[in-house]
Amino acid sequence: METQRTVWPLYAAGFVTAFGAHSIAASLGAYTREEHASLLTLGLLLAVYDGAEVVLKPVFGSLADRIGPRPLLLGGLFAFALASAAFVLAGNPALVGLARLGQGAAAAAFSPAAGALVARLSPPKRHGRAFGGYGAWKSIGYTLGPLLGGALVTAGGFPLLFGTLAALALAVTLWALLTVPAVPPLPRTRQTVLDLVRRLGRPGFLRPTVTLAATTAALAVGVGFLPVAGAAAGLNALVTGAAVSVLALCSALVQPWSGRALDRAHLTAAAGMTGGLVLAAGGLVTAAFVPGVVGILAAAVALGAGVGLATPVAFAHLAASTPPERLGQTMGAAEVGRELGDAGGPLVTGALAASLSPEAGFLGLAALLLVAGLATLGPRGPEPAP
Repeated sequence: METQRTVWPLYAAGFVTAFGAHSIAASLGAYTREEHASLLTLGLLLAVYDGAEVVLKPVFGSLADRIGPRPLLLGGLFAFALASAAFVLAGNPALVGLARLGQGAAAAAFSPAAGALVARLSPPKRHGRAFGGYGAWKSIGYTLGPLLGGALVTAGGFPLLFGTLAALALAVTLWALLTVPAVPPLPRTRQTVLDLVRRLGRPGFLRPTVTLAATTAALAVGVGFLPVAGAAAGLNALVTGAAVSVLALCSALVQPWSGRALDRAHLTAAAGMTGGLVLAAGGLVTAAFVPGVVGILAAAVALGAGVGLATPVAFAHLAASTPPERLGQTMGAAEVGRELGDAGGPLVTGALAASLSPEAGFLGLAALLLVAGLATLGPRGPEPAP
C-alpha cells in the first residue's frame, strides 16, 4: 500500500536523474570552450548519458523483475553517487565523458526500478496520483538543473557540481534504504522472445509509450528551441529563460492534477493522452505563428500543460496494462521510448528548421504530435494485462 513515506524517496530518485542529466548538459558548452574541444566532442558528451540509458534500461528493467526493484534502485543510486564522486577525486577534467557515462548507466538501473516501485507500492486506484507526483518531481529537476547547475559551475567549476550530485544521490540512497520496503519478485511464467515482442506490440504498451516519446520530444524542443525563437524575435536571455521555466513549472503543476483526475474517473486514459498531445501541438503552432513575448510565453504554457496532462496518464495506463511481474521490463522499454523522443524531437525540428525555416521545424513536430495523438485513441479503459 502506497504512503507518502514510501513514495517520496522514489520521487527524489526521479529528481536525481533529471537534475543530474540537465545540470551537466546545460554547462557542457562552457566546458568544451574552456577545454578547446570540438563541437563533435560536445555532441558526444551530450549523447553518452542518454546512449547508456537507451542500451541498458531494458536490461536493468528485466533484472528488476527477476530480483526485485529495490536492489536496483539502491544499487543504481549508489553507483550514480560513486561515478560523480570519482570525477571529483580524479581531478582530471578530461574524464567528464567517462563520469557522465557512469551516471547514465546508473540512471538506467534506478530509473525503471523507481517506476516499477511506484506502481507496485500504489493501489491501482491511485496510480494516476502516484505517477503525477513522480513526473512533477522530474519536471522540477529539469527546471532547476540548468539554473543550479550553472550556479554551481560558476562558483566552483565541474568538481563542485559533480560533488553536489554525489552528495544528493548518496542522501537519496540512504533515504530509500531506510524508507522503501522490500518488494519481492513475483512468480513469472517463462517468456520467449516472441512472447516479449507480442506483449510490447499490444496497444496497452504502444499507446502510452508513443505518448511518452511524443511528450518528451515536445519538452526537449520547448526547452531547446523556444529560447532560439525568442532570441530571433529580439527577446533577451532573461525572457527566454523565463519561458523555459514557465514550461517546466506548468508541467510540474498539471501532472498531479491530471493523475488525480484519472484516479477519480474524471479523465479517461485516451482523453488524457490525446488531449495532452493536441495541447502540446498547439503550443508548437503558437510558437510558429505568434510573434514576440506573447507567443513565446503562450507556447510555453501550452507545451507544459500538454506534457503535464499526458505524462502521468500514460504511465498509469502502462502500469494498469502490464502484468505486475513484468513491470520492470515494461518500464525499462517505455523509458527507451522517452529517450528516443528526447533525442528525436530536437533532431526533427532542427533538420526542418535548417532546411526550411524555424517555423517549419515547430510545425513539423506539431504534425507528428497530432499523428501520435490519433494513434493513442482507443478504448476508454486500460487494456487488461496479458
